[in-house]
Amino acid sequence: MKRLALAFALCAGTMSAALAADLPAPAPALPPVYVPPSPIYNWTGFYVGGNLGVGWNGGGNSGISDTFGSTFSTNTNAQFLGGAQVGVNYEFWGGFVVGAEAMFDWLPNTTNTINIIGGGPASGNTAAVTINNRWVTTATGKLGYAWDRVLVYGKAGGAWVGASNNSITVNGGPAAFSTTSTSNLGWTAGFGVEWAFYRNWSARAEYDFIGLNNQSFTVAPGSAFAGDLISANNRNIQMFTAGVNYKFGGWY
Repeated sequence: MKRLALAFALCAGTMSAALAADLPAPAPALPPVYVPPSPIYNWTGFYVGGNLGVGWNGGGNSGISDTFGSTFSTNTNAQFLGGAQVGVNYEFWGGFVVGAEAMFDWLPNTTNTINIIGGGPASGNTAAVTINNRWVTTATGKLGYAWDRVLVYGKAGGAWVGASNNSITVNGGPAAFSTTSTSNLGWTAGFGVEWAFYRNWSARAEYDFIGLNNQSFTVAPGSAFAGDLISANNRNIQMFTAGVNYKFGGWY
């Protein structure tokens, strides 16, 4: 019996070795799959874009006076505006961004009215001065900081405002100005946030304050306000716009 058991064990071992020899070699382990990290967005490059928003005049009644000692009130509403911008950015290592931009906006329906209740020689009479600011252009430098695809920035520079069809009525009838001083140069400052949402495309929201030089009008002869010098100080325009930009060049 011992001999029979030993023979059976030897036979089983031989068969196991033969079967193991017939099995294929195990496949080599695959190397881990490398997934490259997403590139950090780079804001460097020239860009063009468009914007829409609202604009309104500030300053109220505090900056308006005349030589007759009249009483003033203003009627100014927020108005639609739209335009375009072109600029360039350069991003330094560490996320700091510097740039420059020119922006033009058209204000198609801006009508600002100064209502006057006469004083002095014009006591008991009324007048209304209408000022139309038709467009605004700014040229600014920019400084900001980027967190990958989000850029927060400030801007400052010069501004120019175009006016047309300024007029005056006295007691509801037409009158005229003999002289005007309508220097519409000024300065601007603002801030905004921009998001690069797809490749070279980005969207932004921005607030801008435009401070303008003083403005004055002298009423022509022929009305109760003849010779009155009307002055407007502390003039400003404030704008809130939303826009889209396209950046030329690589997006990373």
